[in-house]
Amino acid sequence: MFSDELLKQLAHELDTSEKSRQQIEHFSKRFPGMTVEDGYRVSREWVRMQIAAGRRVIGHKIGLTSRAMQIASQISEPDYGTLLDSMLFTCESGRTLDLPTNRFIAPRVEVELAFILKSPLIGPGLPGGKEITLDDVIAATEYVTPAIEIIDSRIEQFDRHTKAMRKVFDTISDNAANAGIVVGANRADPRSVDLPWCGAVLRQNGVVEETGLAAGVQGHPAIGVAWLANKLAPWGESLQPGQIVLAGSFTRPVAGKSGDEFEADYGPLGKLQFRFD
Repeated sequence: MFSDELLKQLAHELDTSEKSRQQIEHFSKRFPGMTVEDGYRVSREWVRMQIAAGRRVIGHKIGLTSRAMQIASQISEPDYGTLLDSMLFTCESGRTLDLPTNRFIAPRVEVELAFILKSPLIGPGLPGGKEITLDDVIAATEYVTPAIEIIDSRIEQFDRHTKAMRKVFDTISDNAANAGIVVGANRADPRSVDLPWCGAVLRQNGVVEETGLAAGVQGHPAIGVAWLANKLAPWGESLQPGQIVLAGSFTRPVAGKSGDEFEADYGPLGKLQFRFD
């Protein structure tokens, strides 16, 4: 298990990487005995640094929700990270949002649904907690809305020397690769729509790059939210009213660069239009 001193050192490296836009080498290469728990402890230390600097937690994201991604990452479950107020971007209906490219290192775009909670979801072992189910998530959700996650790599994706892909420990340390979230489309009562059949078409510079259904997220996007509430409980944490939970991408990540324009068309749930300026 990493020492408190090492956790602070690695969190500081991540913070410096984000500010300088210079990627750092794999933690898992430098510390071969690293565990998933070490990764989450590094991520939490980084979040503590951000809160101390004035940022505020607004929710969580779930990643690696598809079976293919889990196999590629050599794990059997998703991962998760923390959303901060500085990551939130809101589109105005019918207008294209400008995203500052200089906020990111190597941004990629993922198509998701976001759950906005009206009631707490408290996992087992905590006061008032229990094993959270899909039905609990639906009951605790105020509304569901389209969301774009901007993922990024403060830890380089491929080792600069060996070209080996980073391990899941690195991704978890790096806040599950989260860097931004775009919202602003329509809101839907989760009881009034068939969530697994919510779909989207992602266009980049007018070309369809990805299409997908929310069923690609473990069969139902609320499944991951229940999983997250249960996984947070051993850390003494829970999902709270007003928080945003990104349920997981149902398309592959699409790389973006300065000048690229994106449109995510969710049909009845509206569109999210943005460009990297």
